[in-house]
Amino acid sequence: MNDWRPSASMAVLQLRARLLNRTRAFFEARGALEVETPCLSAAANPDPHIESVTARVADGVRYLHTSPEFPMKRLLAAGSGDIWQLARVFRAGEAGRRHNPEFTLLEWYRVGWDHHRLMDEVENLLRAVLATPPEPARRLTYRDAFVQGAGIDPFAASVADFRTCARDHGIDVTDLGNEPDAWRNLLLTHVVEPGLPSDTPVFIHDWPASQAALARIRDGNPPVAERFELFWQGMELANGYHELTDPGEQRRRFAAENRRRAESGLPIMPVDERLLAALDHGLPDCAGVALGFDRLAMIAAGVDDIREAMAFDWSRA
Repeated sequence: MNDWRPSASMAVLQLRARLLNRTRAFFEARGALEVETPCLSAAANPDPHIESVTARVADGVRYLHTSPEFPMKRLLAAGSGDIWQLARVFRAGEAGRRHNPEFTLLEWYRVGWDHHRLMDEVENLLRAVLATPPEPARRLTYRDAFVQGAGIDPFAASVADFRTCARDHGIDVTDLGNEPDAWRNLLLTHVVEPGLPSDTPVFIHDWPASQAALARIRDGNPPVAERFELFWQGMELANGYHELTDPGEQRRRFAAENRRRAESGLPIMPVDERLLAALDHGLPDCAGVALGFDRLAMIAAGVDDIREAMAFDWSRA
């Protein structure tokens, strides 16, 4: 039996340690406060696309966090100023070449910034942390990414148009129903993302308002979510928002996500009332981003499997 051995080489683990040191130096030089927040919470993320890991404790059930976002926003509301964290996070059912149920997330928040300024800093982080800096990042709106990559306007297209586009790209799917976002997500992952340049980081920003998650929605025709995702070398590397600060809207979004969970036969997640209380107290105008640190280590090490970028993957834990 050799599964007691680490899944990453010692050389990669040493490289990972250097990446950690450079990350800390990056934020220290920029005056952001490193924080630690609980891994276990009485509340959970209701996003129907993310499944929490549960733990039984003396007073009932707790949820291992899928992101440190909620408690970090409570710190922001309490007056912390700019903060960052390297957090171990957990997501059930996510295991494979690019996923591990337990992984490291680098998350940070900048007070008074919008998502465009935060994209600048994400790119600066890549240049500071990686020994071989990338080429300058490209930026595309969600609409332009679809027009260039799939030949379709994701805001104007009908479900029939999406279905035709999928067939034209060799995707035979008939059971996605009539929800436009399901078709957008399919085309994004199967057509748009594979067509992005792999040698250059690409930010896709201004997402459909229906996919705002915890981002603000900017009025327009159509309205868009002030959100970005970073793609590089065939992977989603980061997800950032100009953060929603309205507690009423946040409560409505939590309720809508739990309704979608119920419709899909998933368990209802307890809402984080402490986060809502913090928003009610007042979350400062800010932008935040979560970056997959293990995937960053994959890029730095030149490996194509997340198991080769961490000491012990799920099968060896």
